[in-house]
Amino acid sequence: MYVVRVPNRGSAPAVLLRESYRDAGKVKNRTLANLSAWPEAKVDALARVLKGQQPAAAVEGTFEVTRSLPHGHVAAVLGTLRALGVEELIDPVPSRQRDLVTAMAVAQVIAPDSKLAIARGLQPGTAASSLGEVLRLGSCDEDDLYAAMDWLAARQDRIEDALAARHLAGGTLVLYDVSSAAFEGRTCPLGAIGHPKDGVRGRLQIVYGLLTSKEGIPVAIEVFAGNTGDPKTVAAQVGKVKDRFGLTRVVLVGDRGMLTAARLREDVGPAGLDWITALRAPQVKALVRDGALQLSLFDQTDLAEITHPDYPGERLVACKNPFLEAERARKRESLLAATETDLGKIAAAVQRDRRPLRGAGKIALRADRVLRRRKVAKHFTIAITDTSFSYARNTGSITAEAALDGIYVLRTSVDPGGLDSGEVVASYKALAQVERAFRAFNTDLDIRPIRHRTETRVRAHVFLRMLSYYLTWHLHARLAPILFTDDDKPAAQATRPSPVAPATRSPRALGKAAAKRTHDDLPVHSLASLLTDLATICLNQIQPADPALPGFRIVTTPTPTQRHALDLLSASHRLGTA
Repeated sequence: MYVVRVPNRGSAPAVLLRESYRDAGKVKNRTLANLSAWPEAKVDALARVLKGQQPAAAVEGTFEVTRSLPHGHVAAVLGTLRALGVEELIDPVPSRQRDLVTAMAVAQVIAPDSKLAIARGLQPGTAASSLGEVLRLGSCDEDDLYAAMDWLAARQDRIEDALAARHLAGGTLVLYDVSSAAFEGRTCPLGAIGHPKDGVRGRLQIVYGLLTSKEGIPVAIEVFAGNTGDPKTVAAQVGKVKDRFGLTRVVLVGDRGMLTAARLREDVGPAGLDWITALRAPQVKALVRDGALQLSLFDQTDLAEITHPDYPGERLVACKNPFLEAERARKRESLLAATETDLGKIAAAVQRDRRPLRGAGKIALRADRVLRRRKVAKHFTIAITDTSFSYARNTGSITAEAALDGIYVLRTSVDPGGLDSGEVVASYKALAQVERAFRAFNTDLDIRPIRHRTETRVRAHVFLRMLSYYLTWHLHARLAPILFTDDDKPAAQATRPSPVAPATRSPRALGKAAAKRTHDDLPVHSLASLLTDLATICLNQIQPADPALPGFRIVTTPTPTQRHALDLLSASHRLGTA
């Protein structure tokens, strides 16, 4: 900022307070206040302060900062949302409802919270950031947000269709998986006891299925009752991909619990979709027993195609991952050791002198509880009488299982998009992208607990989280050079010896992780810590002490790291402040 005197024909020069800033690489100036009415001594004192010189006594009390709102993270996330055209996806016509939906999607990225807390953070008197100010929402409460959710629910199909047109081509991989989220209350018909995938047991829940592109970009999400099995969600996705999205050539990728034989036969096959999934462990054992899968195949290679009459017109891709082999061996030994410890306690209880454990039934009940806890009963042999208990490892069972450690078999249609064996493996491994989205839903975006009572609002709640993750995905992609995210995927892929081998990080990513600095000597952040850093850019409301002079707003000057982050996002820290 600086003070300038502008010649004024026929009168004294105008004294203006101005600010210089960069916009799209160009230096621009704007006037913040007209100081012509100030005494000369006061103007000179302010000019000295702005030049970094010792302040004069006359400047004391000249300005007051009446409000300072965290703004930089809002400018980054909202700027990215607008650059991606998400507002137009939500609704082409500007409206207050669209602005409220936008505010909720952005708020879940910068500070996930309940609708009540978000509403308070948007209100002028209790604002937690500049989001409400930038979107010019004025006063709003949680009822306004609930109404906006109802408005959004009616537009979900159209938004998903637009996302599919943007991110799914005519012949592409479509990834699909399901997760669950704990549910509060008992009135919503979607809430039910089911198999929890988020670790929250004994609670009502919902199940939701997510469709993404091969890169993991979310395209569509659907909510099911909490007791819905994974395979039962497939038919709806097949119809969505073929009928609503109108894709002509699709490869649907799902895990072995999702794309079961029945679903392939009744839903996926009749729709003409190609697919990739995996065999279950008993099916792999059957292939080994029948001689179709010979373990000696893996002496020279970690990848081979095989055939079997039980899978006519299909391709089976057998893989062996030595890293997975070692991990399974480690985990099995850990479970066996922990089980032996618990069985040893039972044996000690049977042999103790005081009040020993007696009765074959009682001893068997305790032993069965221990063996079931870690699902290793098949790896132990036990002997029980009314007065004795002994156990030993079943080495034959352990050896037989260990022979298949690290081996898995992918099952796919004959020509899934023209992919070779290595590409089939890479495509199946891409399901990790969907799992990454679920982790974000359950941690960064706080999808649970769900407190809405109506089915429509539960669906809108989950869809809002998908829109927020859409923003998060693109933030990670654009900010990768200054995040711990690997920003040199081709180099990482080049260091990978085989599609079966675990993913590796590029030398650049390893360097960032080791030094905690970028090649430009800027600090490396996680997305959360970077947003926290950006939040220190504040939107400040300045009020001159002279009541005759108007107030004005000043945005904190970004640090080099903050400016670089905003440049990567093609966003301006002055978003919404003009």
